[in-house]
Amino acid sequence: MKKLVLASNNAKKMKELNALLAPLGFEVIPQGQLGIPEAEEPHCTFVENALAKARHAAKESGLPALADDSGLCVAALGGAPGVYSARYAGEPKSDARNNEKLLAELGDNSHRAAHFVSVIVLVRHAEDPQPLIAEGEWHGEILPALRGAGGFGYDPLFNVPEFGKTAAELDSDTKNRVSHRGQAMQQLIARLPTL
Repeated sequence: MKKLVLASNNAKKMKELNALLAPLGFEVIPQGQLGIPEAEEPHCTFVENALAKARHAAKESGLPALADDSGLCVAALGGAPGVYSARYAGEPKSDARNNEKLLAELGDNSHRAAHFVSVIVLVRHAEDPQPLIAEGEWHGEILPALRGAGGFGYDPLFNVPEFGKTAAELDSDTKNRVSHRGQAMQQLIARLPTL
């Protein structure tokens, strides 16, 4: 098995990525297991934050590293919460408080179009001059109330019209296939033989 460090300690994200990469012979190790602290995410774009996280994990571990920066962009809010999705309602991170804030910010606005973005970066080493970068978008709309018990983050508010369900109501196989992260991972997987 080839080892990859995941520049995240999110257990659910780890499970999603392992399900996709294990069949290809990759063992994904969360950075926390190696004692690597989370990197700063000072940038205003997903790609810059993902690259910073991947380089940090590769430098600290000496192994290839994979990082994902993802978030929800709501058109009526000018793209917010965007790169601040995980901390939209402040620290400590809280999905419940983030969802409450999103609903409060949208209020009774009828324009509820939104999309999830995922940018995944893989670096072979910390100074990799040509990182692999993949991006996925998943379009839907924000519901006025939570629905469904699966997923995490904004999934219970994110309605996917093609399924008539929220992301929290989709089974994990379907979500992994059609989600923003699933799309980005499929792009990345297509390029992994070049490693």
